[in-house]
Amino acid sequence: MFGVIHQEKSAVNTLAALKSIRAMRLDGAPIYVILDNLSAHKRVAIRQWAARNKVELCFTPTYASWANPIEAHFGPLRTFVVAGSDHHNHVALGRHLHRYLRWRNANARHPDVLALNAANAHASAANDNTAGATPQPRPPNQPGERLWSGH
Repeated sequence: MFGVIHQEKSAVNTLAALKSIRAMRLDGAPIYVILDNLSAHKRVAIRQWAARNKVELCFTPTYASWANPIEAHFGPLRTFVVAGSDHHNHVALGRHLHRYLRWRNANARHPDVLALNAANAHASAANDNTAGATPQPRPPNQPGERLWSGH
């Protein structure tokens, strides 16, 4: 699972996100991206780029967000990350999350990110969601910066 956050929804931002996701799969394997029915996701330029780059755009039906597997992650994210945080407020936590995602996207080929991707692929292949899973490496913190609460 990868995160990309922008201040606004637009075709330009959607295409940039798709390109960053495509760049992370060095083997050129097809990628399937689940999107909602936002008109910005369906622009001709996006569809043409996706067709040329082995990216299959899968749109959820209108009013069927439950069909998008990412939705299952939002409840635990709110419960365990946002509500369980020792940050001063949700704005501060949001800033740290944005900073981490910018770092992760900018450093897709960084050894820590590659190791994290490999660990995630291994866990997915083994269908291992248990607490005994192999710990995942963390990205390096900037001096004086906490990316995640409790670390």
